[in-house]
Amino acid sequence: MLVIAATAGLFARKRATGLRGGGIRLNSLPNYHALFVGLWTALPALLFLAIWAPVQSGLVEQAVLASPAGQQLPDFQMVRDTILSEARDIATGRIAAGFNPESNAIAPVYSAAYGKYSMVGSALAVLIALGSALLAMRLVKVDFRARSGVERLMMGLLVGASLIAILTTLGIVLSLLFESLRFFKQVSPTEFLFGTSWSPQTAIRADQAGSSGAFGSVPLFWGTAFIGAIIAMIVAIPLGLMSAIFLTQYAPARARAWLKPILEILAGVPTVVYGYFAALTVAPLVRDFGLAIGIESASSESALAAGLVMGIMIIPFVSSMADDSIAAVPQAMRDGSLALGATKSETIKKVVLPAALPGVVGGVLLAVSRAIGETMIVVMAAGLAANMTANPFASVTTVTTQIVQLLTGDQEFDSAKTLAAFALGLALFVITLILNLIALRVVRKYREAYE
Repeated sequence: MLVIAATAGLFARKRATGLRGGGIRLNSLPNYHALFVGLWTALPALLFLAIWAPVQSGLVEQAVLASPAGQQLPDFQMVRDTILSEARDIATGRIAAGFNPESNAIAPVYSAAYGKYSMVGSALAVLIALGSALLAMRLVKVDFRARSGVERLMMGLLVGASLIAILTTLGIVLSLLFESLRFFKQVSPTEFLFGTSWSPQTAIRADQAGSSGAFGSVPLFWGTAFIGAIIAMIVAIPLGLMSAIFLTQYAPARARAWLKPILEILAGVPTVVYGYFAALTVAPLVRDFGLAIGIESASSESALAAGLVMGIMIIPFVSSMADDSIAAVPQAMRDGSLALGATKSETIKKVVLPAALPGVVGGVLLAVSRAIGETMIVVMAAGLAANMTANPFASVTTVTTQIVQLLTGDQEFDSAKTLAAFALGLALFVITLILNLIALRVVRKYREAYE
């Protein structure tokens, strides 16, 4: 499609250039004519391909099921979907052979159907691109306002991109809300929000044990706050703030040019790497330290180990926001304090930091919202026990960790156990949204004060 669009654009530019070279005064430059024709050639074809992709999947599945091998598949939906998924992976080359023998027999049928409908979709897309190109070429005339047409198309693309972001957020909220309402039909909202016992081990079948579970989420939110909002912040706020003060007020320009990028590298380290570091290095040290000071219940999976590493992870968030806030304080305020006889440290403590406090608070709130959504570090270093304890050497868990546990493996989406993950996600979404709104409001006030 892009080749056709580029070719059509070149022809349009050549035609417009020929008109211009013949002494005719065009309304728009030839480049705008080329861009207009290229966009009108590519966009309809790409839009068709985006619509055709899910339609093609349905047609391929219908063709496979209608084949003799497909008609012999089991009637059970889950088993049949598994066999079709394996056949698709074999046909596309992702795996060499499937676990189910039926998938190996269906793979050639799937490959043939996929190739057939791919050719059909490609042919239709090419025809749409050629038709769009011909229609757009007819508009390349002397009085055609190509620049206005290009601007309208680009505006439409920008609006479409904005709508995608908005609709994605709306879809996330609605999916969480719909599944959460299903959960609250089975479990009381009061029990979920204020219960202190979490044990979502419900039975999938009627003949299994454990047909009732406890869905009190207070221990999960306490663990989330204990690790992400207390221990991690005790580490991140002092280190991040002091790093920002040093880099902006004391460090030479050459040292700052090296130290600031090195500090911000921490934000680019994958969280699974932090998880390995927490589980293999920090957790044993924390356990040995706890045993050394007489805490016999010190565990190799503890809130302290996860919180320390999480605090290190979010230092760049606090440091960068504090750095920008301190640097934005007017120099006249510093000069006035120094002129009155205050030392540099007194100026920082009594003038610079109070003036930069809104930005610093905004950075801290953004760091908290980042910390409470962390999963890998908690899974690998804090454990899975839903304990409501203030002992930092004990094992605790968080909301995100339990969501992963509830949705891992084969689950039945009609059970309260699985639906509880959506209720936890909705509650965490609301909490994170509130923190982000508060942080943005604080930062906005700060910017209005000093811009």
